[in-house]
Amino acid sequence: VQLQACGGGLVQAGSSLRLSCSGSGRIYSSAVMAWFRQAPGKEREFVALIRWSTSRTLYAESVKGRFTISKDGAQNMMSLQMSNLEPEDTAVYYCARGIRWSSQPADYNYWGRGTQVTVSS
Repeated sequence: VQLQACGGGLVQAGSSLRLSCSGSGRIYSSAVMAWFRQAPGKEREFVALIRWSTSRTLYAESVKGRFTISKDGAQNMMSLQMSNLEPEDTAVYYCARGIRWSSQPADYNYWGRGTQVTVSS
């Protein structure tokens, strides 16, 4: 399984960005797909996840109401719509795949290369 995240960039605070994650191979209904982010000097932190079978979602408190995770099962893709971005959202964003409903990076088996999101004030 290979995952690839894209869509990052440099934007001003208050702007929006949409990240996408595509994967090789079929995403089984039991899968949980997630976004994490890692800022310089900080640990990787949970952003959002989606259960592939039910589209049930979970968000970190810091992004709730601003970010929306979604899936396109036909295209085997996952997206993260980010709105009202803040400088604190600056990080490398990673998509990941696992089977547990979990916000812990250790519970995810497959990771994509990250995409840089930089939000200027």
